[in-house]
Amino acid sequence: MSVEFLPFHVPSITEDEIQAVVETLRSGWLTTGPRVKQFEQDFARALGVTHAITVNSGTAALHLALEAVGVKEGDEVLVPTMTFAATAEVVLYLKANPVLVDCQRDTLNIDPEQIEQKITAKTKAIVPVHFAGQPCEMDRILTIAQKYRLRVIEDAAHALPARYRGKLIGSIGDITCFSFYVTKPVTTGEGGMITTENEKYADRMRIMSLHGISKDAWKRYTAEGSWYYEILSPGYKYNLTDIAAALGIEQLKKCEQFWQSRKRIAAMYNEGLADLPEIQTPKCHPDVQHAWHLYVIQLELARLQTSRNEFIEALKAANIGTSVHFIPLHLHPYYRNAFGYELKDFPIASAVFDRIVSLPIYPRMTDSQIEYVISTVRQIVQQHRKP
Repeated sequence: MSVEFLPFHVPSITEDEIQAVVETLRSGWLTTGPRVKQFEQDFARALGVTHAITVNSGTAALHLALEAVGVKEGDEVLVPTMTFAATAEVVLYLKANPVLVDCQRDTLNIDPEQIEQKITAKTKAIVPVHFAGQPCEMDRILTIAQKYRLRVIEDAAHALPARYRGKLIGSIGDITCFSFYVTKPVTTGEGGMITTENEKYADRMRIMSLHGISKDAWKRYTAEGSWYYEILSPGYKYNLTDIAAALGIEQLKKCEQFWQSRKRIAAMYNEGLADLPEIQTPKCHPDVQHAWHLYVIQLELARLQTSRNEFIEALKAANIGTSVHFIPLHLHPYYRNAFGYELKDFPIASAVFDRIVSLPIYPRMTDSQIEYVISTVRQIVQQHRKP
């Protein structure tokens, strides 16, 4: 069967977003301004939180969050090894040390059992990552954090909209960081958002997001503004543009619709692959709402005469794009060389890495495309099944 290449991800951009950007371009206000303000207000309202601060990436969000809670040189921050580079590298920006923690075998989320074992007198914060869009065990993590007086900075790059025991992710930890990168559930191309109930943290992050200039610096260019400004601290260039915010405003309106689509695709995958003992479909806990940003299967390699890499190549040969989330941090040369991490230090992540494949899951997928992915996976399994 000859089919057109099915990408791993395609953003859901319609005339709504295009028109919003065009209107912004015509307004003459391109950088941080009224649309950024509206996006923040809309996001805070959608999540039921007091403060929402836009930034130009999820990485920037994490950096500002850690700086706001007082992470300094020599401190330690606990992060999962099963995550993207950004989660740990922002710790290094502050000359602190990322301390890696292994994952759970089923959800691939950070293992609360191992968090407490890694805490020392230098530990300042915990950064749980809601892997693929499934919330971590936040009650256990918050209990540990309270016991040791640690801050909890949630990496929610995958987790919009996700819920943990009825609470929306974004309203639970001390600070939560979202990403609007092009592959994320809601996109502004590049961008991010930070949510918190703590006014002190919010004020600090707003100031540090734009060169450390006193609040509402963008108003200097409006009729109500003034040329005068003050540098309160040496900050960063992390502000979002109104062009990006215009995209975000329209995308946020469709967040629930997008999620319903991804949830339906995940359900079709689950049903279509359920009877294959060679495939472990994602485990979803009953007390959470999974955002289904990613759909990650685990291959039971003991039952197959193929490797994960060969499995991916077979899907590629069938014109199906995939990815791997993630190469655990302890496997990267920098973390091996700088911190001496070894495979045996993280047995679960090390073992799981060789088995994981992320299948396409995004709202623009058609039923026939979803069914094609399922039938192709089944065909590859049948071809490589051990006798």
